[in-house]
Amino acid sequence: MQVSVIIPTYNRGQRLKKAIDSVFAQSHRDFELIVVDDGSDDNTAGLIENYISDIVYIRQENRGPAAARNRGIEKARYNLLAFLDSDDWFAENKLATQIKAMGQKPSCLISHTDEIWYRNGQILNQKRKHKKNSGDIFKQSLELCAVGMSTVMMRREIFERYGLFDEDLPCCEDYDLWLRVSAEQEFLLVEEPLTLKDGGRDDQVSTIYRTGMDKFRIQAIMKILVSGRLTEEQAEIARRELERKCRIYGTGCIKHGRVEEGQYYLNLPETIGRQRTSS
Repeated sequence: MQVSVIIPTYNRGQRLKKAIDSVFAQSHRDFELIVVDDGSDDNTAGLIENYISDIVYIRQENRGPAAARNRGIEKARYNLLAFLDSDDWFAENKLATQIKAMGQKPSCLISHTDEIWYRNGQILNQKRKHKKNSGDIFKQSLELCAVGMSTVMMRREIFERYGLFDEDLPCCEDYDLWLRVSAEQEFLLVEEPLTLKDGGRDDQVSTIYRTGMDKFRIQAIMKILVSGRLTEEQAEIARRELERKCRIYGTGCIKHGRVEEGQYYLNLPETIGRQRTSS
């Protein structure tokens, strides 16, 4: 089965080679590798020259990870798509194992795998809440980003049904997509640690937006609430999670002197409730 592997990258020249090499080391050989350079000004272009005959290389001005992934999706030739962040890497049997698992369940549109996290070269024990799950993961996806971007493999039909990554979100664009998909689709978990990631660095989006990530997750929940896609039960779960996230984020804003912003988020669930009632 043919698969398009998409790597978005921005100023990761020192780490990109490991990601690329892990794709070319795959036991499954029937793939294309697409690298989308999101306006890097480091040595990324020079690194790619060493692989240029084997890589579909796309360069664009800096527009963020969502736009870079979307560009890769648009250029991909195959129906099956896998994603790899430029500072992560695959185990050598990642594609083969995941393709086999999805082939055994032809109705499955999306799968993910377990992963190993490193920090400063040491394996980081994951908290219980980060445990991956199969099936209906909508509730878990509301609470946190339940699917690692570099673990996922999906059929193109996912994007045809639910749209691409939201380019208005500078981060949490994956959280936003998993909400849209998990509201209707079951996720297949391949219970092997086939993706490896090295975290805790200052250049990572999750670090850059660490104190404000819930703001973007709140935005994503509000989008799914007004989408008309949710059952009443799902909508109630989403409203409760919206209230929780607004309370945490609003209280944090006030604590750090951003009182007006904090009050806005503390009042937001009630405001939305009134709007729903009046409509």
